[in-house]
Amino acid sequence: MKDNLDNIFKNIEGTFDIEEPTIGHFNRFEAKLNKVTTKPLKRRKKIYTFMAIAASFVLFFGIWIGANFNNSGMELAEISPEMQETQSYFVSLIEKELETIELARNNNTEVLISDALKQINKLENEYKLLTLELKESTEDRRIIFAMISNFQQRIELLQSLLQQIEYVKQLNLQNNEIFL
Repeated sequence: MKDNLDNIFKNIEGTFDIEEPTIGHFNRFEAKLNKVTTKPLKRRKKIYTFMAIAASFVLFFGIWIGANFNNSGMELAEISPEMQETQSYFVSLIEKELETIELARNNNTEVLISDALKQINKLENEYKLLTLELKESTEDRRIIFAMISNFQQRIELLQSLLQQIEYVKQLNLQNNEIFL
């Protein structure tokens, strides 16, 4: 291997450039380097500026679309003061029941609670559809009755869940007494 390297260097011996560069060569070379590196930076800054402006435009356009195409329906509270009172009563009762259920959450009741909450979510989705229908026809009493019925179904479901949780607690107490 050493012989190969010696042969290679002997073959190219007279072709090396051993003269020193002319005066100012390093300055010219450095100027060329600076010129080359500043162009892409300026170009990058322009691209980043353009991308920032485009992103802002897309963001504002999205907000504008979201504001103009709002799919929110009409709540009971918007119909009359009596309906507002009815809705606030049902909502506060549902929130109270949910808080009680969350306090009773443990390993024994987890499956019951998660199943009931899935059913509550289905009822809430149905309620959202009813709010959209109410927005289209505010005079249709059937929609109002369906919305109130939806609230009642949610409350009945939560109360039934609380009864089941209480039953599970009683079973656990009985089992603990037997094993003591």
